[in-house]
Formats: sequence, C-alpha cells, structure tokens
Amino acid sequence: MRRAASFDLPPTPTAGAAPRSDWQTLQRLAPYLWRYRWRMVAALVFLVAAKVANVGVPVLLKTLVDALAIPAGDPRALLVVPLGLLLAYAGLRFSTTLFTELRELVFARATHGAAKQIALETFRHLHALSLRFHLERQTGGMTRDIERGTRALQSLVSYSLFTIFPTLIELALVLTLLGSRFDLWFVWITLAALVAYGTFTIAVTEWRTQFRREMNELDSKAHSRAVDALLNYETVKYFNNEAFEASRYDEGLDAYRLAQIKSQGTLSLLNAGQQAIIAASLVAMLWRATDGVVEQRMTLGDFVMVNALMIQLYIPLNFLGVLYREVKQSLTDLDKMFGLLSREREVADAPGARPLDVREAAVRFEHVDFAYDPSGKKARQILFDVSFEIPGGKTVAVVGPSGSGKSTLARLLYRFYDVGAGSIRIDGQELRSVTQDSLRRAIGIVPQDTVLFNDSIGYNIAYGRPGASRAEIEGAARAAHIHDFIVAQPLGYDTVVGERGLKLSGGEKQRVAIARTLLKNPPILIFDEATSALDSANERAIQAELKSAAQGKTALVIAHRLSTIVDAHQIVVLQHGRVAERGTHAELLALGGVYARMWQLQQSQPDPVAARG
Repeated sequence: MRRAASFDLPPTPTAGAAPRSDWQTLQRLAPYLWRYRWRMVAALVFLVAAKVANVGVPVLLKTLVDALAIPAGDPRALLVVPLGLLLAYAGLRFSTTLFTELRELVFARATHGAAKQIALETFRHLHALSLRFHLERQTGGMTRDIERGTRALQSLVSYSLFTIFPTLIELALVLTLLGSRFDLWFVWITLAALVAYGTFTIAVTEWRTQFRREMNELDSKAHSRAVDALLNYETVKYFNNEAFEASRYDEGLDAYRLAQIKSQGTLSLLNAGQQAIIAASLVAMLWRATDGVVEQRMTLGDFVMVNALMIQLYIPLNFLGVLYREVKQSLTDLDKMFGLLSREREVADAPGARPLDVREAAVRFEHVDFAYDPSGKKARQILFDVSFEIPGGKTVAVVGPSGSGKSTLARLLYRFYDVGAGSIRIDGQELRSVTQDSLRRAIGIVPQDTVLFNDSIGYNIAYGRPGASRAEIEGAARAAHIHDFIVAQPLGYDTVVGERGLKLSGGEKQRVAIARTLLKNPPILIFDEATSALDSANERAIQAELKSAAQGKTALVIAHRLSTIVDAHQIVVLQHGRVAERGTHAELLALGGVYARMWQLQQSQPDPVAARG
C-alpha cells in the first residue's frame, strides 16, 4: 500500500528563537499578574505586617531579658514579666505566622490564576500552529517545557514575593534598628557581610547555571526518548528492539545522572562558601556586642537582641543561593514557554478575514504550485500548476503513484499550508481570505491513518460533533457498519480504545473515523484512502454508505484502489506532481494512458486486505 505522506514531508529543522533577557521575560509576565493587582497590594500589606512583627520579636526579647534584673520580691516580677512581656512575645510570634498565612491565602488566586491563563493560552496557541511545527516537534520535550513553565511561574512568585522581597524589607528594618540604637559599626559589618555574601552567591550561581541548564536539557532529551518509545510500542515489539530502546534511555539517564552529580558538587561549594561568610560576620557582630556589654554601653538584652536579629536575618539568607538559582531557572523555564507562545503562526487568518459562505460548495484548484519547504536548501516541489474543479455536489477522485502529491491536496484544502502559487477557492472565495475556523467546519475528512483518542468509542465518534445525542452517535455508527461490533463489546460504546486506538484493528479504527465524519455532516468531504484497511466485502458495504453520505455534497476522494472510484464524476490522475490525465473512468480507460495501465495492473492482483485477513 502506498504511503504518499511519508515522501511528501522532508524533515526541516527549526531554529529556536533567541532567549530573552530576564527583564524581558518579567515584562511578558507582568500583564498576567496585573489582573490581580489589588490582591498583590493586600498581600504586600500582610507581608510588611508580618516582617514588622518578626523584627519586633527580638526587640521584645531584649526587654524581657533586661526585665529579669528586677530585685527578688518585687511584685513586678510576677505581674509585668510573665503576664505582660511573655504574652506580648507570644502574640508577636503568632502575628508573624498569621500575617504570613493571610498573605499566601490572598495571593494564591493570583498565582494559580496566572499560571492557568498562561498554560491555557499556550495550549490554544500550539493548536493554532501549523502542521509543519507539529510534524517537527518532540512531544515529550514540548510537554516538559509547558509543565516546567507553569510550575516556574508559581515558583517565581513564591520566591520573589514571599522570600526575597520580605528579606529585603526585614534587612531594611534591622539596619534601621541597629543604626538607631547602637553605633554604626553594626550596620557596616552587616552590609559588608551582605555584599560579600551576595557577590559570592551570584558569581558562583551564574557559573553553575550552565550545569543546571545542561541537566535540564538532558532530562528533556531522556524524557522525549522514553515517550517516543512508549508511543511507538508496537514498532518496538515488531523489531525486537526493547533492549535497544532501554539502552538509549539508559544512555540518556546516565548523562543526566552525571550532570546531576556535577550540579550537586557545585551546589556544595556554594553552600560551604555562604556558611563561611555568615560565620565570619556573626563572629564580628557578637564580638562587637560583647565589647559593648563589657564596657556597659550595651545591656545583656541588647546582646541577645543583636544575636536574635542576626539569626533571623541569616536564616533566609542561607537559601539565597538556592533562591537566586531557582529564580533564574524559573525565568529560563518561563522564557521557554513564552517562546512557544511567541512562535509565529505559519498559517494565520488575514486581517479582516470573513467566515466562509458556503452555497454550492464548489471547490476549485487554480494553477497551484507547492513545496513543503520552499526556503530550504533541499526544497522539493510537490505540485506543479495543478488545476481542477469539484463542482458543488459532485465527486472528484484523485489517483496516482505514491509521492505524486495526492494527500498534499487534502492538506492544502484544509489550509494546513498555504499554496506557493495559484489559489484554492470555495464558491469563489479564496481560502486565504476566510477564517480557518469556518473553513474547517465546512470540511470533513476520513484520513488514511486514523489516530483515535485514548477514550471510549462513543467519545471518539462524538468528536465529530461534540454535544451530539446518543441516538445520533449510534446512527453514525450504524451508517459506518460498526454499531454491531460496538454493542458486542462488554462495555459497548464505553469501550476504551487505548493509546492512539491501538486496541482496535485498522478496519475498526477506519470505520470509527467514517462514523465521526458522518456525524459531523459537513458540506465538503475528503476521503483519503477511506476504505484502505477494509476487506472487499466490508469495503463494498461502506462504499455504498459513503456514496449515500456524499449524495448532494462536494467530495474529494483520494484513492489507491481504482475500483472504489469508478463512479466518480471526474477522475484526476497525478504524476510527479502534475495533472497527467483527467476524465471519467470510461474515458480514461479508452485513453489507454497512465490510468488504464494502473487499472490493468490492479485487476490482475488479488485484494491485498483480503489476502492479509
């Protein structure tokens, strides 16, 4: 059996778009969060309140420690300290947690709402991209990019708004407190430590980002290989290549493991350096505080407060390296998803495009030239000056050798690609002047290679017209001669067909596809080898149904078996991308040309499907 599409589509590598800067990525993200600006304001108010309460804890602890100097027997020792300071201390601790949780609760809707909107836009945009993009994509890697991008948005907001920004606020409060209550040495030591800490963290993190990026790329590559092998499970089995696929996957996992080890080693170096800087600054701060207590410039409460402030400040700083790395990685992952969103549509509606106005549903190909990659170095033209017409309500068949461009005609009629030269018109309306949605609503196709969703048979038939009643679905199944097979299954129409419909035979899948198109009931029909997987008995029965379904409709029939198109109003013979002959079955036989030779050859051969059965 011929497989024209495999010869029509040379693979074309697509260069990825240059990565944006982090600032550009943030600018692209801003409109999604701006919708929730009032929630952001409320979250920031709770954030500041939480940090004020958090800084107030060491201050109150200082007062509590100094109050312990009350002489024994003084009644304030029982009333003021336990009932006043301790309750206030507990209240501040609770307030810190309360305001933090309120902040996260208020902003959760913004974070998850923005993530949902971006993921949905990306999903819709991917469906709007050209067939060329989807033929070249790696499904596993692309879904991984979307998954990472959605997760990255939530991580970015969480790390920046809930960790980095609060730490900066707390730092400002601590520096103000130290500078106002003690000498400026405490401020300079803290600032020097922060500058050293930040410089070291950013420098090392930038250096190790390459290892993190390599790790993610190897992860996507290994994942893509695994998904590809699982999607092509039957092919793997056919050629006994389970060990080969496992070996490829193992190579990918091993490369990923080595990248993980390298990344972990650099992370350990980063953590050790950070702790050395923190330890040195703590020693300097506490030495200064100790000196102040000895010289009676500071109290024991002041010493405790300084220590508590530094510990509170350095706890989030311990994670600064991780935070910086994760923010950078989140921006990178977001950029990849925004890159998918920015991918230009090769086939897009023209400005002012109008819905297709179907009257007679007459289709006309006018001097059509087409190449799948006209700008590529290895461009191969598929169609040359192809012209023919399908009058409204008539059936025109296209036949020819493999690779002659027959299936390409169907793709062009669906406007999966735009023609290189010439035009295609429906009722005089050029396809590029109408909306793609209205065009595709007017066309139904039964493809040669039917791919079904991993859902029930009923769902796959109803996909032709979502919302159709059960009676309409069963009517379409009867017309496609598959109703009896379906009801014979234990679950009937709820029978799940498996990944890509692999639980069904080729003929069963094709009949589901026929039922789906009959249910859609469009004015224009395309039958691309619609009965190629059926034996002669079923083919004759279904041909009668297809002929009945095409009654009064415009039909383009792409056929390999010439016996299925002898009743067509006109037959167009393609050879090497050109129209070699045209006419009725009888006229072409009388001509004694390409069609006549194909007919004689097929008449002398047995039915290949019946022979396989």
